[in-house]
Amino acid sequence: MNRRNYIKTFLIGSVLPITSGYGFPKITGNYFTNSKPVKFKSEWHLWNDMKWVGPQYWGNRLQDWVLKNGQVRCALQGKNRNLHLLTTQNLNGEAQFETKVTISIIDAKIVNHKKGCFGIRLGAKGRYDDYRSAAVFGKGLDIGLDLNGDLIFGDQVFKTGFVELPKHFTLQVIVENKDNKNQKIKVNVLNPISDAVLYTVKNLEVPHVNLKGNFALLSHIDSNNKNKHEPFIGFENWSINSESLYFNENNIFGPICFAQYTLHRNKLKITAQLAPVEEIKGHKVLLQFKKGNDWVTQEEKEITNAGRAVNFSITNWNEDDNVTYRIRLKLPLKEGWHHYDFEGTIQVEPTHVDIVKAAVFSCNCDYGFPDADVNTSISKLNPDICLFLGDQFYEGSGGFGAQFTGDSDKICLDYLRKWMMFGWSYREIFRHRPCAIIPDDHDVYHGNIWGESGKLADNSKGFGASSQDSGGYKMSPEWVNMVQFTQTSHLPDPYDATPVKNSIGVYYTHWNYGGISFAILEDRKFKSAPAHVLPEEAKVNNGWIMADDFDIKQYRDLDAELLGKRQEDFLENWVQDWSNKAQMKVVLSQTNFATVATLPKEAKTGAVIPKLYVPEINEYIKGDKATVDMDSNGWPSNKRDKAVEIIRKAFAFHIAGDQHLASFIQYGLDEFGDSGYAFAGPALNNIWPRRFWPPVDSSKHTYENPAYTGNHLDGFGNKMTVKAVANPHNMHKEPKILHNRAVGYGIVTFNKKERTIKTECFQRFKDPEEEKALYPGWPQTISQEANYGRKAIAYLPEIKIKGLKNPVIQIIEESNNEILYSLRLNKNVYKPKIFNTSFKYTIKVGEPDLNIWQEKNSMTTESDSAIFNF
Repeated sequence: MNRRNYIKTFLIGSVLPITSGYGFPKITGNYFTNSKPVKFKSEWHLWNDMKWVGPQYWGNRLQDWVLKNGQVRCALQGKNRNLHLLTTQNLNGEAQFETKVTISIIDAKIVNHKKGCFGIRLGAKGRYDDYRSAAVFGKGLDIGLDLNGDLIFGDQVFKTGFVELPKHFTLQVIVENKDNKNQKIKVNVLNPISDAVLYTVKNLEVPHVNLKGNFALLSHIDSNNKNKHEPFIGFENWSINSESLYFNENNIFGPICFAQYTLHRNKLKITAQLAPVEEIKGHKVLLQFKKGNDWVTQEEKEITNAGRAVNFSITNWNEDDNVTYRIRLKLPLKEGWHHYDFEGTIQVEPTHVDIVKAAVFSCNCDYGFPDADVNTSISKLNPDICLFLGDQFYEGSGGFGAQFTGDSDKICLDYLRKWMMFGWSYREIFRHRPCAIIPDDHDVYHGNIWGESGKLADNSKGFGASSQDSGGYKMSPEWVNMVQFTQTSHLPDPYDATPVKNSIGVYYTHWNYGGISFAILEDRKFKSAPAHVLPEEAKVNNGWIMADDFDIKQYRDLDAELLGKRQEDFLENWVQDWSNKAQMKVVLSQTNFATVATLPKEAKTGAVIPKLYVPEINEYIKGDKATVDMDSNGWPSNKRDKAVEIIRKAFAFHIAGDQHLASFIQYGLDEFGDSGYAFAGPALNNIWPRRFWPPVDSSKHTYENPAYTGNHLDGFGNKMTVKAVANPHNMHKEPKILHNRAVGYGIVTFNKKERTIKTECFQRFKDPEEEKALYPGWPQTISQEANYGRKAIAYLPEIKIKGLKNPVIQIIEESNNEILYSLRLNKNVYKPKIFNTSFKYTIKVGEPDLNIWQEKNSMTTESDSAIFNF
């Protein structure tokens, strides 16, 4: 690095190397055609102190690695703490190289320990052939000193003669070719000042395959001091020299990790997710747009949020073409300014096209990380928008579980590592598309959550079921707000931003984009905890009824909340709001308003789900019953009914996640099929493989023509008409945890001209352009008006509208002045359906964007045809 002041720019681009399925470059012909000389040397001494170690590295865990006085320090006495180099890999294990690092023991007070290793990990491999998988899950050949100062080499221990673990030493590893299968390794322990050899072991043989993968530093100590977060061990002067390693500078991740945006009523909101660099004084985060050949700065900010996210908001966005944006981070490091750039595209809003296509995702455990196949498939389908509807990760994502206690910022960093993994997987999908993201229970470290308007949960008995049953949030309000800011601050402004209890913020809102009007809901925040509203004899445990003889259907009119009055009022307003040329309406939420799932009759809770038998193709599971899982939005039933009744007034379609079981159903209130349709998308990585095997005549059941379609009552007595379900089946492919759990994603296509909604449910590991890429039962195509399936008793006289294109019509029942329904028409002749011939009706027609309306009052089935002239 030049030892003068300078400006250096790094582009965090979207160009990825040719990959072999999951991210490692393809090895074609001679291995060395994909390799180059590598002379890597760490430059931590040029960086400021911070809670991150730089864009070339990935630390496990994030909160356990810091930069201090030019050293990378592991600040926890814990198992398997490792720091991976992202830009350099040994592709097939045949490279010759030398690597060394200087190690300092900062805190020698190691108590209650069993064993440890401090040094280097070679050939780190993850679940998949990808440097990102290796960086998070990689295991390999560990070489270093143990707590007694002896040399660890994989499973071997070499006595060094050291009286104790040296407080300061350099570890050097030299790898040479031995033969076609093996490498020869020499390990030296050096004096870090003079480079004098203190101990050496030679001629160690290792198969090539054991050295294929990542390079990493390792701090491993089997200690009971799991919560001791203090500087413990330091690394510096890490180097790798080779004539034949793979190097790709585009493999860096951060300090700008990703960004997501929405555009609503000419207001653009972008949230950039950054790494923890906020301690570098004078840093600047810029939002820039490309104008011709120049970059124009729109706004400049600093990182102030605990989630290290920065939000930008631009009003009066009126661009008629795609615009390239850039998030630029300016860092004043010790030897000058560094610039890091992340580029994306603000797409022109598809207002004047007939088709708007939405990709639907949810439930993203780490089983398939880094999920490169999903981006490949979505790039072929090319949706206009993308929807991530909850559980962007799980508490255990990335290993190590979740940190619930301790230093508050460490808990934020624990979250941030999981959130960064989500972006690492999917940022290319929303780099160039608007994106709605809404957090669900696991995003706030809950298995289930009943938010009770922001109350604090009782954690006196721990963070498990008892805490969840107590209602409210386990985590601190500040932490919850941090999560919500990182995931939702790019959404349109909240409908009513008034916080709930304990100053926890809200984000439910209206997003109008491309003529599609979305109501974004918060299913969990206002919902009542079952243990608080059901009789004690129900014996509620984690939202399940443990009493054998308790019939939940007898408590349909319980005094409990689902969406809460605030969101119900929002929906009542939203169903009437057809402004900004809204053509069709859609509800987005974490969970659908039914419980499309069954369990074995003997099961009292869903705890058995991950271990349930997975049937063969064409096999039907018998002996199941409808579940009564009160984590679902089938409960409380009366408020479920109210939500369904409101949204059908706008002929709204419903898209949800959460269920881990893809389904396409029609809601019923008084009768089967009298309300709207709902699509619950499949899980991306299914940690909870629910199933739907109701007790029906299955004698003619097949995989392609399932017996479970038709009218059903869920466990709470809610009516639903099941059109399609993607049940888990034994696909006889590995890994089973992915292929047998019905994973995938959805595509919902809105045809504004024809007023149709087409839903497709894709199997994750099939090419979406090939036949049978969809799960059986899909595609499903419905008309917009099918979302108010209630059968007409009669029709009002035909109305004709002149002078307006695509007018909005409202039918108002005059006895109570209630809007029966409202709709933007794609025609100028319409016969309104009604459900009671005893009432009189007002027909209101107009254009909300021009605020021009006409109405006809006291209309009945006997009235003359009405003409509206504008």
